[in-house]
Amino acid sequence: MIAVAIVFWACAGLIVYTHLGYPLVLLALTRLRRMRGRADAGDRSDPSLTLSDRAGAEHLPVVSLVVAAYDEQEVIAAKVANALALEYPRERLELIVASDGSADATVERARAAGADLVLELPRGGKVAAQNAAAERASGEVLAFSDANSAWAPDALRRLVEPFADPAVGYVCGQVRFLPPAPHRRRGLTRMADETSTAGAGDGGGENLEGAYWRYEMAVRRMESGLAGVTAGNGAIYAVRRDEYVPLPPAGSHDLSLPFLLAKRGRRSLYVPSARAEEKMAPTLEGELARKRRMMVGLWDIVVGEGMLRPGGYPPLYAFELASHRLLRYASPFLHLVALGANVALLGQGTVYAVTLAAQLGLLAAALLSRALPLAPLRFARYYVETTASVALGLWDRARHGEPGAWDKAEGTR
Repeated sequence: MIAVAIVFWACAGLIVYTHLGYPLVLLALTRLRRMRGRADAGDRSDPSLTLSDRAGAEHLPVVSLVVAAYDEQEVIAAKVANALALEYPRERLELIVASDGSADATVERARAAGADLVLELPRGGKVAAQNAAAERASGEVLAFSDANSAWAPDALRRLVEPFADPAVGYVCGQVRFLPPAPHRRRGLTRMADETSTAGAGDGGGENLEGAYWRYEMAVRRMESGLAGVTAGNGAIYAVRRDEYVPLPPAGSHDLSLPFLLAKRGRRSLYVPSARAEEKMAPTLEGELARKRRMMVGLWDIVVGEGMLRPGGYPPLYAFELASHRLLRYASPFLHLVALGANVALLGQGTVYAVTLAAQLGLLAAALLSRALPLAPLRFARYYVETTASVALGLWDRARHGEPGAWDKAEGTR
């Protein structure tokens, strides 16, 4: 039973570490770096605060802003208008809409709204559309956004300012999730610092994606101040044109570009002052479906694209990647092994009865939240479903093969 106990405590420890211990370690490292004077972690976590002062009226790069779209006729005109209204010199902004085989009026409405280049592409998936747009782009910097994301007026300027540092290859901004209809959408210039949550309509529950993103952004900010972020987000990010990596259909800019660029010696930063907003899925079911789709390509990214291979990473970045990504992706399997080992250890001490009760209590709370939408129960359900989405995505990958095509997230338009 000693070996089983070791397995149980190792799995339990890794689960606690990746979700709670790792942020505390980042906080300690950040403070240690400040104390030693190696770098100002506060400035590094928001590079725009210093680089904008240094850049002043200096040359702004030509930017190609790419919007990959599939059947987005309801929102594409508003997205184009939002992009053209950005506080960025118009002559230095190229707006590209890449239609991934849209069967509706996406192409016509994007052109009518004033996009500089509209690509009518065969259905091939989001990454294929982004690759095609990158090939046609003329900008020194490639920026990317979702069709349903609205950027703050100064977001693009904030996003590209860190590229004044030649060591920076990738920058992502901050996305804030807003309540879906019928809740009223707030203006970007008046958004509160807190991320909103919305009534879900699933028995009174709520989608807790906003709460999760507050946690995730805090971790990302500390990573940015140390070795660089381990993932971005699809709503607002940019990469140097000469550092862009064409990815296979199963790839993901959010997950792949930061670690691939780290292997090239380039930093990936998070700039919270570059703000975007979009509506969250109104239900936890919708959010689980979205995350499950995102996880379908995880095997190809971790194994096929080499995230798992340690060669080329700076040591601190390798530590971040293992703690934040690899352990997080292993969480559903760690939970299963811990549960099985815990059952085998019953009768070996009171502590194992308590730990088993805690695990079963978490699952019971997640199930009970459907009928009793109290906040602790909703958090339990969100955690269980978010963790399960990794395993479900890998299951879908095993059944259906390499992903390619993509669909809009339910309720986010």
